[in-house]
Amino acid sequence: MKALDTWERVLIGLIALVYLTFGLTVDNFLSPYALADSTFNFSEKALIALAMALLIVSGEIDLSIAATMALASLAMGYAMQAGASLPLMLLAALATGVACGALNGWLVTRWKLPSIVVTIGTLSLYRGLALVLLGDQAITGYPETLSTWGNGSLGDLFGLEDPTRLIVPIEFAVMLLATLAVGLFLHRSVMGRRIYAIGANPIASRFSGIAVDRYRLGLFIFAGVMAALAAVLLTGRIGSTRPNLAMGWELDAITIVILGGVAIEGGRGSIVGVALAAVLMGGFTFALGMMNVAGIVMSMIVGALLIVAMVLPRWLRRRPSAPAAGKPAAQAA
Repeated sequence: MKALDTWERVLIGLIALVYLTFGLTVDNFLSPYALADSTFNFSEKALIALAMALLIVSGEIDLSIAATMALASLAMGYAMQAGASLPLMLLAALATGVACGALNGWLVTRWKLPSIVVTIGTLSLYRGLALVLLGDQAITGYPETLSTWGNGSLGDLFGLEDPTRLIVPIEFAVMLLATLAVGLFLHRSVMGRRIYAIGANPIASRFSGIAVDRYRLGLFIFAGVMAALAAVLLTGRIGSTRPNLAMGWELDAITIVILGGVAIEGGRGSIVGVALAAVLMGGFTFALGMMNVAGIVMSMIVGALLIVAMVLPRWLRRRPSAPAAGKPAAQAA
């Protein structure tokens, strides 16, 4: 896609440091099965982080994306209870994600409302609907195929006699394919360059003929689609639909995006960095889980990572460069 920038190299170094450190201090952390299991810790979050990255690059944000996952899972569960086949269940989840994303985009583009305010409202709306409709109940009994998608490996998917010969999780493979597709779209297409332009200067983009509102609406709908895909995989993995499904994941997705080097003000960032940040955060929290670290401590660590991710890239970019040899500092600047 492009040469790695300074922050992406830092992320690679941090990933190596995390896996080396925990590999030496936590039993079996670097075993093939543990490494495969660790991908379940970030694959679904990475899917919604990819959509969040596009929105933030364009100068928008979607705080309702995890609540959209809960509604998409609920729609899939209701479709199953109504006797729908698996394709119709998936269609119900997808339609719900598209509807939620379209509502967000319509409110932002048609009524010129700030996306952070709109999606705080729809976060409460979507999550509240799931809580009201399900209460303290859960929908279970999903088809075995769905469980295979959420928990299985490529060996299971391809029907190998010995699935352990190909233990790469299906979820991780889906995440890699999505990362490649979104990365090519953002970095190698005209539309991707326009998204950068919209985030950098939406007014100038309008005057240059870019359909800013159309792009923003499309990105919100894409966020709904990715939320539905993540919901399908997560529902299959845990085997149930619950009103608190993916609770708080919107903050994890934002942390991944910012940790990946995407500028919160828009106009700058890369999908490579987002993918690396997902691996870093997922591997780190998986190791903490193996060490039986409490969930509240993990939340504190994720919050600290978000702060560091916002400060450190700016510090790296703003460091004064050394004057060229034999030249005054003013000339070297």
